[in-house]
Amino acid sequence: MEKRIIQVEEKVPVKMLIPLSIQHMFAMFGASVLVPFLFGINPAIVLLMNGVGTLLFIFITKGKAPAYLGSSFAFLSPALLVISKYGYEYALGGFVVLGIAGMCVAFIVRQCGTDWIDIVLPTAAMGPVVALIGLELAGNAASTAGLLDEKVDPKNVIVFLVTLGVAVFGQILFRGFLSVIPILIAIIAGYVAAGACGLLDFTQVREAAFFALPNFTSPKFNFEAVMTIFPALLLVTSEHIGHQIVTGKIVGRNLLKDPGLHRSLFADFFSTTVSGCLGSVPTTTYGENIGVMAVTKVYSVQVIGGAAVLSICCSFLGKLAALISTIPGPVIGGISFLLYGMIGTSGLRMLVDNHVDYSKSRNLTLTSVVFVVGLSGIALKLGNVELTGMVLACVVAMALSLVFYILDKLKLTNDQ
Repeated sequence: MEKRIIQVEEKVPVKMLIPLSIQHMFAMFGASVLVPFLFGINPAIVLLMNGVGTLLFIFITKGKAPAYLGSSFAFLSPALLVISKYGYEYALGGFVVLGIAGMCVAFIVRQCGTDWIDIVLPTAAMGPVVALIGLELAGNAASTAGLLDEKVDPKNVIVFLVTLGVAVFGQILFRGFLSVIPILIAIIAGYVAAGACGLLDFTQVREAAFFALPNFTSPKFNFEAVMTIFPALLLVTSEHIGHQIVTGKIVGRNLLKDPGLHRSLFADFFSTTVSGCLGSVPTTTYGENIGVMAVTKVYSVQVIGGAAVLSICCSFLGKLAALISTIPGPVIGGISFLLYGMIGTSGLRMLVDNHVDYSKSRNLTLTSVVFVVGLSGIALKLGNVELTGMVLACVVAMALSLVFYILDKLKLTNDQ
């Protein structure tokens, strides 16, 4: 018997809402707090603005696009460069300017529509691009779990296998309400296993205050700092389009049409602008959220909104935020293994569901080139921003598809 799908606009009772929202928040937590740690800032402000940004996104998209906004990794390289040279406040200025530019892109999309996406990203190109969103993160999941260390700790392996095993077999064996919270159960099981293996450290929980205000910081602006960060606009826009398309495939709706790519893009970049103004890192739609939806069949924006509210609460509850941050890497890595794999599979599913004809040379060429570019490790530098992986593959796919479209119009192709 298949799991019951909880649709986007569906309301769930409180007894289900709380654990489902906790499950969503936990799945996002590891990646969300990693960015502020790398920037050397308190993660409380990030938890606050991730929650606020998600609620803004839900409001602007009229509750029709199930997405959780977490800390963006697209800015890491240029932002760290700006921070080392000018300081964190100037990186915030870059975030604000980029967010405003992104909102301008959203207005352009509103005027031009989204039909161009079918031309520059046909299914034969979009499928592998979406698959790469998950596949290129596979190494991150293994690294987080400690499986790529020079000397792998057997304790990490045990915790990783317990977490991943419960998540995998929970999908197959759990029934009733348990079948929609396998991720949460797997995290709890992994946490217990980590405790048994002696991997938990509660020092920061003891030292944390019960209540604490997040650290708000005002942005400062410098032209060079802004231009260092600005090319990341291409990364975030490409990532957003890919996420919206794969989310639409999972929930069975065309999110580029309703609520519209212009709304979701505007909401994404508006959140980044607000975050930058208050001292937080840029936000973006999260692949982990897509993975959780694919696993659990829970698409309700009410549940995602609940996760956002919990994130906001955690930003003020020092002890609780510290307790959640004690979840060890092997637990997060075990969950990420499955979630990222689900995103990759969603891309392949697009190819199957849309009956892509690989007897046509163009489709075979597009898919082949996109996969090789995305997985080869090659990079293209634009200033201080490096295009690689899924983003570079997306750019190549768009360029190649556009060339094919022009050749079609000139009646030069042999497979029309």
